Amino acid sequence: MTAPQQVVLATNNAKKLAELRRIVGEAAPDVEVLGLGDVAGYPEPAETERTFEGNALLKARACVAATGLPALADDSGLAVDVLNGMPGVRSARWAGPDANDEANNELLLRQLADVPDADRTARFVCAMALVLPDGTEQVRLG
Repeated sequence: MTAPQQVVLATNNAKKLAELRRIVGEAAPDVEVLGLGDVAGYPEPAETERTFEGNALLKARACVAATGLPALADDSGLAVDVLNGMPGVRSARWAGPDANDEANNELLLRQLADVPDADRTARFVCAMALVLPDGTEQVRLG
């Protein structure tokens, strides 16, 4: 019996990991999805890119470099149209580097206080990057 192909999901989010394991298990039962808790040496990179795609690639590349295994990583956030797409890649840090979801939401609502409901349009954006040890890279945005 051959060992399953392994891929690392660059996350510490247990729910995200469980969901991907379920999806991959149905579609490709010979692929084992590992999380960051299953591997050693992943240096959590600072999200320094200006796009969701850039940050997802940054995390996946760091994971491949640390593990030698194929890696998936995502970056996601809220893009509010009246704020020119912000908070965007800064969604998790919108109210500051140590802010929590509640603080981020409160700041966003204050910023939208004078905006009519009809103009409060936004979307959730997610980029998923796959990086292989041979340098192959794919990114999808949705």
